[in-house]
Amino acid sequence: MPVGRQSPQTLHLWPSGGVHHWPSGGTSTAHSHPRGHLVYAARGVLSVHTEQGTSVVPANRVAWTPGGFTHYHRAHGDTDMRILFLTAAQARLMPDRPSVFTVSDLAREVLLTLTGPRSYNAEGHDSAAQSRLVRVLVDELDQAHEQPLQLPEPHDDRLRALAQLLYDEPADNSSLAELGRTIGASARTLSRLLRDELGMTFYQWRTQLRICHALVLLAEGHDATQVAHACGWSNPSSFITAFSNLVGTTPGRYRTSSSTTSST
Repeated sequence: MPVGRQSPQTLHLWPSGGVHHWPSGGTSTAHSHPRGHLVYAARGVLSVHTEQGTSVVPANRVAWTPGGFTHYHRAHGDTDMRILFLTAAQARLMPDRPSVFTVSDLAREVLLTLTGPRSYNAEGHDSAAQSRLVRVLVDELDQAHEQPLQLPEPHDDRLRALAQLLYDEPADNSSLAELGRTIGASARTLSRLLRDELGMTFYQWRTQLRICHALVLLAEGHDATQVAHACGWSNPSSFITAFSNLVGTTPGRYRTSSSTTSST
């Protein structure tokens, strides 16, 4: 959980959602909602933190948090955060766990429309039209593939210690055995814990952690070569390949899209 809180610079809230304009580093307090909600970064990057892990939400992703999950948001770069609450009926096709989805061009435009100025202008508001748009959005997300941009939160103390080492030094290329000696656990034990608790190999988990860190650095304005070295890749082309495989676009294109201000 965050140690401090920085309020959004601009805030619009209404029953179905809202718009938060966060400065870089802006962090909400831990809270929960009775309804599930979607969050999307029209500009910048968001991270959504729950007890199950951290979801990173760049410009081509949307994050879903079911009702009742305690969570907080953090902005990376100047961030235009859009939030849309779903009723139980509207959310029936959504997962019962925090998830991240690819956002199609159609889903993006629907999200921006549902959270744009007309949505919080009560005069002339058309709830029937809004309901139709929400159905379109949910249908689009139901057809979308979940994307592995949620970094699961380990619970075993040994994995927590391992995670802290890599959070502190994501560029550390030490082997699992070398890291294990630092925290007093064998590579075999750590491999088993990673498989049983997180469903990943060490390589998969470390790569995902590094890509999540790279998303933040790119949103803060660093170029791909700087980010590659900061995240443990000596060869920028290897970083670009790993990034593209996980995020679905190159670091350069992602950096451009995350700094683009929505006109909605």
